[in-house]
Amino acid sequence: TRMMLRRTFLQSVSAAAVAAGQAAGERARLGIDTYSIRSFRWKAMQLLDYSAKLGLNTIQISSIGEYESLEPAYLKKVRDHADRLGIAMDAGIGCICPTSGSFNAKSGDPAKSIVLGLRVAKIMGATAMRCFLGSAGDRRGKLPIEAHMESTIKVLRSVRSEALDLGVTIAIENHNGDLMATEVRTIIEEAGKDYVGSCYDSGNPLWLLEDPMYTLETLAPYVATSHFRDSVLYEHPRGAAFMWVALGEGTVNIDAILRRFRQLCPKAPIQLEVITGRPPSVLPYLDPGFWKAFPKMSAASFARFVALARNGQPFAGSMMIAGAGKQPPEYEAAVKEQQRVDLERSIAFAKKVLWS
Repeated sequence: TRMMLRRTFLQSVSAAAVAAGQAAGERARLGIDTYSIRSFRWKAMQLLDYSAKLGLNTIQISSIGEYESLEPAYLKKVRDHADRLGIAMDAGIGCICPTSGSFNAKSGDPAKSIVLGLRVAKIMGATAMRCFLGSAGDRRGKLPIEAHMESTIKVLRSVRSEALDLGVTIAIENHNGDLMATEVRTIIEEAGKDYVGSCYDSGNPLWLLEDPMYTLETLAPYVATSHFRDSVLYEHPRGAAFMWVALGEGTVNIDAILRRFRQLCPKAPIQLEVITGRPPSVLPYLDPGFWKAFPKMSAASFARFVALARNGQPFAGSMMIAGAGKQPPEYEAAVKEQQRVDLERSIAFAKKVLWS
């Protein structure tokens, strides 16, 4: 119809305008989430120097524990150093849901933790502060995931005025198996999209049986910041399995996701959160009990995931995998170095996709 043709034309014009703006010199904001090199135990100044050495222009300090002090004078020095290096900063804290199994009661009132994080973010010049609800266990506990969502929304509403006054978006991550894309969207819309947004993570959707592209397309209107990593996803006798790998070594079309992110979220930074050295995770969706955690799974979304798994294969490259818990010093040293090597390889891949 004429209306459909007009809509298609306008969409094409919009996409062309975005592409033209990028081609005109609007280089993507590319950086790292500091969890990528967690074993180095660097603080903010060292992390900034490392980012500058790699030629990056943004960074997400994923925890306030990565600052040597929270005194305003020290934080101002960090901000001034970032400005000299030409690096924009994102902020981050952890779990904000008081009913989640991931919540640390020693942290006290989650609202106070959010406000502290927002104040640090403001000093850093950050416009987004990443946080999350919980983890996969929250989908199988005594409370349904909807109850945890309500707890999170309540906490977020209690800090609305502070977030708006400081001008920092609270960016909810689709975290380690906690929330499907539509559930993140519900929290944002129910709490208030004027101060709550999304920290889009490209690796975590697989925990939720989601194609990362589907997750991006669902959350794009609300994305304020991001985490990017690559994955291999493939069929398994019990359903599917996935494993996180360096960018460019996966099977989920990460280059297409990066480009689509630039189209849909041109103002949001691309922060690489590369996590390797972990064994494959099995998603036993052929077991009936598995679905207790996903009573509202969309058939269309799941079909996209299955198609992605059928086109994938297990990882056949080189990777050191250490077990859980304390490791021999030699293993820990090897995994530490692998974090740096895989991150830097991933940065080179992202630069080629985004900057060439």
